[in-house]
Amino acid sequence: MTAYRGRHAATIDNGTLRVTVLAQGGHIAEIRDVASGVNPLWTPDWPSIEPSTYDAATDTTYGRNAESSLLAGIMGHNLCLDIFGAPSEDETAAGLPVHGETGVAGFDMGTGADVIRVHAILPAAQLRVEREITLHGRTVRVAEAVENLTACDRPVGWTQHVTIGPPFLENGVTELSLATDRSFVYPGDFGAAGYLKPGAEFTWPHAPGKDGGTVDLRCYPSASPSGAYTAHRLDPSREDACFITFSKTAGLAFGYVWKTADFPWLGLWEENRSRHGAPWNGRTRTWGLEFGVSPVPESRRQMIERGPTFGTPGFRWIPARRRVEVEYRAILRPAAAMPASIE
Repeated sequence: MTAYRGRHAATIDNGTLRVTVLAQGGHIAEIRDVASGVNPLWTPDWPSIEPSTYDAATDTTYGRNAESSLLAGIMGHNLCLDIFGAPSEDETAAGLPVHGETGVAGFDMGTGADVIRVHAILPAAQLRVEREITLHGRTVRVAEAVENLTACDRPVGWTQHVTIGPPFLENGVTELSLATDRSFVYPGDFGAAGYLKPGAEFTWPHAPGKDGGTVDLRCYPSASPSGAYTAHRLDPSREDACFITFSKTAGLAFGYVWKTADFPWLGLWEENRSRHGAPWNGRTRTWGLEFGVSPVPESRRQMIERGPTFGTPGFRWIPARRRVEVEYRAILRPAAAMPASIE
């Protein structure tokens, strides 16, 4: 075990990349290019604490809502399980945080020369979560398993909430490549900073603007404040899905590759200095590349009642007493321009 920004963590380093995973929340906090020192993953600009030390009764640093315990300790790549989005009113009263228990859970950790192994049991969901994170050159391989400990089949949300941030993320500079066949704008209200037409369907990358025209989503906005969320069905004709982000300033391309059948959706979330409540305080820039089994963040009831979108389901079943395994890869490598492929 080691310390990372005041947090208990485990780190592996092969001289090319350094990977760090936090013990509480299991977040992949950094995938750092050793030569340049650049970590594309988001590090919040507020103090990071262990979720177990967060006190809702006295601590207002992170706001006072169902998201606060998660925000107290979030970094980089957060696993959303067994919901993707906000808990219901009753679940909130029972203590369930936004995106489920995983992001605040305590993980048991073990390390080898090039591997980090973590596991946790989610007491409310009664799921066991395991990850084996292996470093090979410029590739980070994640083998992930979720086991249903109950005798009942379970419908779950399961999303890899990968979020990039500065210095890799820059206004008007950082680019995104994505292979998707159908897309829509989140139907909810993003307030004065929202610039896309709520609920509108479109073809990537040209999203309908709130005031007419279209917006090219392949580049992070030049101006702030702005905020948006768009949902993208990944091309079902392709066995593998991926996203690639590129920073001309850093000279790096960063992306993930996964099986389309495992995670058929990607949500593109933009927070560009638009949220003024704690802990955001109008300072935060993020770009969330959230690939999973659901198109949008919503409550468990909404997830189930929504049904398929574009003919594609919006949640996944984990059978009673069964274990489901997935695998995906993150790659960070030098690039002079947006590459055609990340591998």
